[in-house]
Amino acid sequence: MSGPPLRVVVVTFSPGPALPEFLRSLRTATTTPHEVVLADNGSDDGVPEAAVGPDTRLLRTGGNLGYGRAANLGASGFGGDWLVVANPDVVWTPGALDELLAAGRRWPRAGCLGPAIRTPDGRLYPSARAFPSLGRGTGHALFGWWWPANPWTRSYRAETGSPVEGTTGWLSGACMLLRREAFESVAGFDPAYFMYCEDMDLCARLAQAGWLNVYVPSAVVTHLGGHATSRAAGPMLREHHRALYRYLSRQYSGPAWAPVRAVLGVGLLLRYLLAARVRAVGEGAAPTRSAEVLDAPGEGGPP
Repeated sequence: MSGPPLRVVVVTFSPGPALPEFLRSLRTATTTPHEVVLADNGSDDGVPEAAVGPDTRLLRTGGNLGYGRAANLGASGFGGDWLVVANPDVVWTPGALDELLAAGRRWPRAGCLGPAIRTPDGRLYPSARAFPSLGRGTGHALFGWWWPANPWTRSYRAETGSPVEGTTGWLSGACMLLRREAFESVAGFDPAYFMYCEDMDLCARLAQAGWLNVYVPSAVVTHLGGHATSRAAGPMLREHHRALYRYLSRQYSGPAWAPVRAVLGVGLLLRYLLAARVRAVGEGAAPTRSAEVLDAPGEGGPP
């Protein structure tokens, strides 16, 4: 194998000052030799170009292709062991990436590993979640935005108890470590998802292929959140609900499930129309007090 064992793929779209902070924090996050690929979806702020350096390469995707397709392009041709796919508005704590890599060695069947993700105000974002089922997903969608501590949301987001390392359903695409062999075994992200739910879909396909998705709360990052999507809130809200319907309808495919898919479609359309008028609905369930982040040792799917 030639080249470093680790590639960090950052999907950019006019990332502003977040990207330099990401790269600065990455320098203290790992001692492992690595390269950075900026998979750029059409930035016009000049920031990705300014970030190019000896170990940082700019890859222009040719347009705004969406998160998963850009990440696939950024990962293409890599022969090392490990891939990081991350948003540019992530800030690493010192040693966090090395901690993820160490967990990958502890879990030889781990296809995807995710850190604890902190919000800017210090709360633990529920980035390791169960896969949505009809009952759990419906309860979360109906009650999560006004009653975050409801039992369906707490089950979906696993917000009880202290965070512990272990297997989970799916992990947030804001920052994930992927075993390159596992990522390639499922052909990477599904390009049918423009944004949202591509992380959930990837983790589901990894699990179906026999890989594990592992949450590693001893590795901590902070996700500033919303930098790119805030500039196109309306279209992104539509895309969010469209992606969720695509994911759920694939889980309930075939003629026998047609009535269920119809109900899902109507329900998500009604939720979208309400979310377009009531901001709290679109923002989803906020992290609860039971999900407070632990001090850092030395934080894409439905909200």
